[in-house]
Amino acid sequence: MPLRANVYIVPPTPWELPNTGGKQGGIWSPTSLTLIHGEKEALLVDTPITISQTEKLIEWLEKTVPGKRLTTVYITHGHPDHWLGLSTLKNKYPDIRILSTAATLEHMKYDVRPGFFENAWGAMFPNGQIDTNFVFSEALPASGRFDIEGHECHAIEVGHSDTRDSTILWVPSLKLAACGDVVYGDVHQMLGEANTTELRNEWISAIEKVEALGPEIVIGGHRMDGEVDGVFHLAATKLYIQHFEKLLPTCKSSDELQAKMEELYPNRFNPSVLRWGCNVAFGLPMFEGLQAVFPQSPSASLLSPAGKEWGDTS
Repeated sequence: MPLRANVYIVPPTPWELPNTGGKQGGIWSPTSLTLIHGEKEALLVDTPITISQTEKLIEWLEKTVPGKRLTTVYITHGHPDHWLGLSTLKNKYPDIRILSTAATLEHMKYDVRPGFFENAWGAMFPNGQIDTNFVFSEALPASGRFDIEGHECHAIEVGHSDTRDSTILWVPSLKLAACGDVVYGDVHQMLGEANTTELRNEWISAIEKVEALGPEIVIGGHRMDGEVDGVFHLAATKLYIQHFEKLLPTCKSSDELQAKMEELYPNRFNPSVLRWGCNVAFGLPMFEGLQAVFPQSPSASLLSPAGKEWGDTS
């Protein structure tokens, strides 16, 4: 039986600035979760953050593929907003296999290390919103290949995008690329970790690796509900990075860079995420609340940038 695909959008949700006594940080961008399914089995790509978000995902799964069994979850990269819901999901589906690359597994564990999680993700989504009985993936072999009902799925490592060790899931029979944060929809891109020209160029190269596959369906990790999952997102994601790179040397401050980017992208959702990248580009904390926890980190970047990471004093 041919495979089919659906996309679930985790709605925007508020979060708190860590270590500020409950001050609101803004809205977390909507997150795209891809469901691939055959006659009897289903595969999910990525999860939400919180318990309540994941419970709503489960309701959607049961309505969308009734009678089919969720057998597999694939995690595209280590950012916790793409996998912290695994605990809640596994409580509902105890037999699921959870897969990722070895590098993603390492990143997952790093971002919930003791002393970091409590002051970062745990503080951003406090008061029991996150299940802290963390569930991790198992690492795929180097081939990155597995299947659903005999249809091959390829975990493809593409390098640095909005974070290190990014991957996409390629489903050849559908010509579908579930891209995680390698590709964005009409949502401001997170450039806080692609914080050098070299890393921004690596992100562009990652997108070009997706282009080379010849996809017909491209699902970005953060996009608005109702957007078409078209190949045009590849060029649009590249152009956004190129605009940021071109504008940066013309600006004297984070404020100026943000203003110029918003002139070019007045309709993209969640400019607070743009702010993170602009701040880091000028050596500032990504957002309020970080520098107080790890003052030794020059730009207190939350989401595991390459090289010196927030809280990494080695």
